[in-house]
Amino acid sequence: MARGIDHLVIAVRDLERVRELYAAMGFTLTPVAQHPFGTANSLVQLQGSFLELLTLADAAAIPVPEPGAFSFPRFNQRFLDRREGIAMLVLETHDAVGDGQTFAKAGLQSYLPFEFGRDATMPDGTKLRVGFKLAFASDPLAPEAGFFTCQQLKPEAFWKPEYQRHDNTAVSVVETLIVSPQPADHRDFLLGFTGCDAVREVDGGLLFETPRGAVRVVSPATMRAAWGEAIDGSAFDRARIAGTVIGVADLRAAGRRLQGAGMTFAERGGRLVVGARDVMGTAIAFEEVRA
Repeated sequence: MARGIDHLVIAVRDLERVRELYAAMGFTLTPVAQHPFGTANSLVQLQGSFLELLTLADAAAIPVPEPGAFSFPRFNQRFLDRREGIAMLVLETHDAVGDGQTFAKAGLQSYLPFEFGRDATMPDGTKLRVGFKLAFASDPLAPEAGFFTCQQLKPEAFWKPEYQRHDNTAVSVVETLIVSPQPADHRDFLLGFTGCDAVREVDGGLLFETPRGAVRVVSPATMRAAWGEAIDGSAFDRARIAGTVIGVADLRAAGRRLQGAGMTFAERGGRLVVGARDVMGTAIAFEEVRA
């Protein structure tokens, strides 16, 4: 069964600064939440998917992983030692334990399932407990990109309409962009991870069309043709997740919001593109979609 995009983990060194930048782009953000393993986050909730702005809050709180486990905080700590930006692609699931077994049967590098809970602040200021169960997988040819599926244990406490309304009219993660010197190298891993039955070859790259959003893998040259200077093309000696396309209900409204906030952006191919340098490592393109 194919898995849709659940969220993107966007790792940054200064959480408050990135929250200011995303608010300036017109996103509504959740209050900052603390993880029990040393990281903290603030979310942009869309319709069924979200952006997780994440930072390392307390390195001393990172636990030593048990054998066979994947360390989420350690991966993001090492990512931040190198750069900021999209560290991990996360897909939705209703059975994280089953995903781990499926990944192993498909020959993917897989790990023990991981479950945790944290407090989430509601729009009225009260707190509720939310929980998640995760299944991680690794692509050895993309060591700077993390992958896992996320099972919501208390979705009714997580999703809130007040957090899903945005001045820029954002509604969805339309596409996640992976840039690699050799896009074809990631075909087998991403077929197994996404559960897609097939992959399309587009512009010398790969396109995995999931039930919620697409995963596109392209070469640096193809990336430059589509994204221009929004992404630094010199930094891709190895594969990594470089940008995302956010669907908006009203592109003009999104443009007015960017202009009003003094944000630098370019119009490319019917999209409004904010460069990675301007928003702490993640290139973001806004594209109008049908509601």
